[in-house]
Amino acid sequence: MFSVLTEPQAGRQRDTAPRRRTRLLGVPEARWALVALVLFLLALPVHLLGGPAWLWGVLFAAAYVTGGWEPGWEGLKALRGKTLDVDLLMVVAALGAASIGQVLDGALLIVIFATSGALEAIATARTADSVRGLLDLAPETATRIGDDGCEETVPADRLAVGDILLVRPGKRIGADGRVLDGVSDVDQATITGEPLPVAKASGDEVYAGTLNGTGALRVKVERDPAESVIARIVAMVGEASATKAPTQLFIEKVEQRYSLGMVAATVLIFVIPLLMGSELQDTLLRAMTFMIVASPCAVLLATMPPLLSAMANAGRHGVLIKSAVVMERLGQIDTVALDKTGTLTDGTPRVTDLCPLATSSLDETGLLRLAAAAEHPSEHPLARAVVDAARDRRILLPHTEDFTSAPGTGVTATVAGHRITVGSPARILDGTSTPAAAVALRMEEEGRTAVLVSRDGQPIGVLGIADRLRPEAALATRALHRLTGRAPVLVTGDNPRAAERLAAEVGIGDVRAALLPQDKVTAVHQLQDKGGKVLVVGDGVNDAPALAAAHSGIAMGRAGSDLALETADAVVVRDELAAIPTVVGLSRRARRFVIQNLVIAGTFIAVLVAWDLIGTLPLPLGVAGHEGSTVIVGLNGLRLLADRAWRNARPEEAL
Repeated sequence: MFSVLTEPQAGRQRDTAPRRRTRLLGVPEARWALVALVLFLLALPVHLLGGPAWLWGVLFAAAYVTGGWEPGWEGLKALRGKTLDVDLLMVVAALGAASIGQVLDGALLIVIFATSGALEAIATARTADSVRGLLDLAPETATRIGDDGCEETVPADRLAVGDILLVRPGKRIGADGRVLDGVSDVDQATITGEPLPVAKASGDEVYAGTLNGTGALRVKVERDPAESVIARIVAMVGEASATKAPTQLFIEKVEQRYSLGMVAATVLIFVIPLLMGSELQDTLLRAMTFMIVASPCAVLLATMPPLLSAMANAGRHGVLIKSAVVMERLGQIDTVALDKTGTLTDGTPRVTDLCPLATSSLDETGLLRLAAAAEHPSEHPLARAVVDAARDRRILLPHTEDFTSAPGTGVTATVAGHRITVGSPARILDGTSTPAAAVALRMEEEGRTAVLVSRDGQPIGVLGIADRLRPEAALATRALHRLTGRAPVLVTGDNPRAAERLAAEVGIGDVRAALLPQDKVTAVHQLQDKGGKVLVVGDGVNDAPALAAAHSGIAMGRAGSDLALETADAVVVRDELAAIPTVVGLSRRARRFVIQNLVIAGTFIAVLVAWDLIGTLPLPLGVAGHEGSTVIVGLNGLRLLADRAWRNARPEEAL
């Protein structure tokens, strides 16, 4: 006798793309921004405490150079192309502030812009890394069988349509194609999201990058490697990300118009009084005061504190929001599309039914003991589910001998003197109509995977195995329905019966099943064509294109693939579904705070600019008013840091 309570077997590794991470200091913008920040922090206490002017002057000047040279240079190149870049305007404003003695304000402006540019560069670099890492799912080489029957190892990108491949057990399939002969189980979770390996035999389609099980397959290549499903996923992520460009273009147009207007106004404020005989120093002071009080920094800081505070609050509660723009966009969604496996479910197969046949004289424990003993040597995910069920019941297993595994059929072993077979009812019963077949058919119609257990050739029971629903799935679904006013949609690569069963449990009526990655993108586009702003929630490589195509995307963090984590706008680190409606509610609160702050900041800027234009605004008062408005909106935004803000954002259904 032996116990299965010793070492739990390792779980199936899903989406095995190797992690590629751009190091923080590997991005040039980040290095320069860090240097500028350090110099600013060194100069600040020297300046405030009345230290030597030459010392803080040199430190501030170095901060100007390290933080401002790159945006300044890019701005000059844009200017050469007849475009006035807002970053160049900020550099000019910082230099202008320094020219009239406001060195500290100018340095702070430089540091803020250098830091934001660095964060954007890091995000871009990491996304590119993750897309390149996806290509590692497909093997670099494949075993091709020549016309003479000889095997040769060739680069996978040199395969052509019509080539015959030999895929050995445990190897990744080198190209999209169709099985000519052989039987095996193929783990294709990276493509379809199905939680269990799929039996493949002659005539079945297979995909590049999916993992072959214990059998050998001969596969005929049907697609050029550049057109494989994996390659198309990479292309779709890039294309879908590019569809966000119109929003970015709108922002750039606003920045361009603001920059032109501000420069024109500053020039007029400086030139017109000079032409009318005003003193140069007074005119320059008025123009520089205008440049400071009209600076967009006030508006930017009015916008960022609520969003950054909401991001920090969400982070403390296990939701990583990648940018302030994402934080704002999440509050705009009105339709939610949910993946099934790994999102609404935990992605791990579990034994849900134990049905011993009346003729077997066994109870549930006896049936599970024999099945788990026979499956114990196997590495198949279904076998691990059976063994885990025995472990949970603390069942001691008898010794196993003569273990054999038949891909696509099941396993056979000698247990306590009896020959035990555990596997596919269709393969073992071969279409025979028996009570065991009826039980298996009922389970499969209800969306579970049926596993037949036989003893000495006679069926003794059926096990039902299914992916387990997350406990909070129904509550989260109802909360999202309440927030958006529309019932969520289920989009999954799993089979329709399993999808329908799970959807009924959580209250989803719109079910779209058996979807490949491109089909999920099509579903998202269909929802968006109806005017919806879609939030996609998923975890796998197969979800990445839909995450990129949607208005917003959230990935489940624990089992999420690299590409899904990098493509998504936000990551639920702790895999708590209830956090998703809460973070949407928090985003909506943050947007309300942004509107409040923009009104406050806009009012201050309008009053100060009007004062400077109509009367004589003293520079110290202008700086005090500008900085005072920044403090007010900053403190208002920091209210979202409190835990109370997270609790208040949580929908009633998610409590």
